[in-house]
Parts: sequence; structure tokens; C-alpha cells
Amino acid sequence: MDEKVLEKYREAGKIAAKARDFGKGLIKEGTSYKKVVDKTEAKIRELGGEPAFPVNLSINDIGAHDTADVKDERTIKRGLVKLDVGVHVSGYIGDTAATVSVDSDKGDMIKASEDALERALEMMKPGTRVSDVSSEIEKTIKDAGYNPIRNLTGHGLEKFNLHAKIEFPNVETGTDYKLEEGDVFALEPFATDGAGKVKDSERTLIYMWEKDVGVRSREGRKILNMAKKDFHKLPFAKRWLTQKVSMLRLNMALGQLTERNGLHEYPVLREVDGGDISQVEHTVIVKEKPEITTKL
Repeated sequence: MDEKVLEKYREAGKIAAKARDFGKGLIKEGTSYKKVVDKTEAKIRELGGEPAFPVNLSINDIGAHDTADVKDERTIKRGLVKLDVGVHVSGYIGDTAATVSVDSDKGDMIKASEDALERALEMMKPGTRVSDVSSEIEKTIKDAGYNPIRNLTGHGLEKFNLHAKIEFPNVETGTDYKLEEGDVFALEPFATDGAGKVKDSERTLIYMWEKDVGVRSREGRKILNMAKKDFHKLPFAKRWLTQKVSMLRLNMALGQLTERNGLHEYPVLREVDGGDISQVEHTVIVKEKPEITTKL
């Protein structure tokens, strides 16, 4: 990997880690979703990065893709609060997550995810098979008495590409890909006391550019242009659009763009049996001594 590229990954990872820890400090019962995500995203920019995706705040049985809405009045409740933070510096990404217990008795579930991640990170060396790492994640979580989420995965990272190369399952897989020096991955073990699977809910707050399509509305054309150029085809939040798009026509424009496949939707994901979920995540560069960019 080019030294300049490596430094960008390191910088993005460091900013992501600082923003993650800052955001964790905001998580308390009664604090608004909007305060946590807005302040954490502001911290990313203050530190010199840009969000690689909207800060996710997913509580209890919500697994991923939840964030604050435009006029969100929700507040944090007791349980397992997952904070997922992504940062890019010139397109190079650091992706990290942590679970905070808010008066929850399920700290062992968080530890199961943490132990699985630590063991997986140690294996991120050239020549290691993805299948071996995935099997270790699954075994560690199951040995702790929980189920891994089988349809949420880690993923490769490349410039302006949040889900590059191959997926990195949290359960045993037939993927025989062998890690190569300089590969960059975000590993994120999810543990649950539910069935071990998430499903789409009816709510969508996060979108991403998919392709250019024709739409009649000026707002639709503006959103598609912002998704492509301002957000660099990375995921963005509905609430990010309110400064430049009329609130009265925002939902209609988003509906048109998703219907025509101009935008990809990221529905909020919920555990199928209503089980609570824990998540931890780090970004790692594959080396003989794996380099974790999101650890301070």
C-alpha cells in the first residue's frame, strides 16, 4: 500500500476512534437521538474528517441503519445502545462501533462481541482464510451463550467504497478468499439473545446514490446530484438534505428516486425475534502484525 494512502487510512481511523469515544460519552438515558448523532458528526468535522455514513444509533433489538430523523423526538432508553461511526479522509475510511450499556444486565453480550472481535483481529494476516476468521467469530459468540447475526457482515474498505471486495460473515462461510497484505476490512461481530437474524423494518432514514435517473422534480434532481457529488456516492441521512431541499417535497422526492432505483435505501434493521443485539467494530489493515486503525 502506498505510504500516502496508508496515512489517510490511519488519519481516518484515528478521527473515527476519537469521535466514537466522544459519542459514547453522550449516551445517557433521556438524551435525544438527535443530540448524539449531530454532535458526533460535528466532532468528526471538527477533527478534520467527513462522515463516511450517518452516525448510527441503534438500541436493543435494532441492529443497524437507525439514525436521527429530521425532527426526531426520540430519546435514549435503557438497554444496549450501539454507536456506529464512519469517517473518511480524502475517501479513505475508518469504520468503528461500540455498544454502551445503559442500565442493562446484558454486559456479557457486549463482552461476547468484544472477545470475538479481538480474536478475529489477531488473525488478520496475509494468507489467512476469511472462512477461518468467520468460524472463530461464530464459535466465540456461541461459546458465550449467544447467537451471531448471520445476515450482518464485516466488509472490505476502499477509496469512497464502504462495502468493497468481499463480505466478512460472522458465521461459518464457504468463502475461501485468502487475506492479502494491504487489504483493509471493517470487522463487526454482532451478538444476540434472539434468533440471529435481522429483517427490514418499514422506516428508512439513510440512502445512497445508485445510478443517475430522470426525475421531473427539481428537488429530486438536486438530491441525486448531492448524493453523487457532495456525498461521493457514500450513504447519507435524510436530515442532511434539509438545508438545500424543501421539507414539503423531501419525502416525495426521495420516494421517486428510490422507486426508480436512483437511490438505494437502507431500512432500519430489527432482530427477527425481538432479541437484543450488541455490536463492536474496528477497521484493520492486513499485515503480519495487523494494524488496527480505529484503536486509540
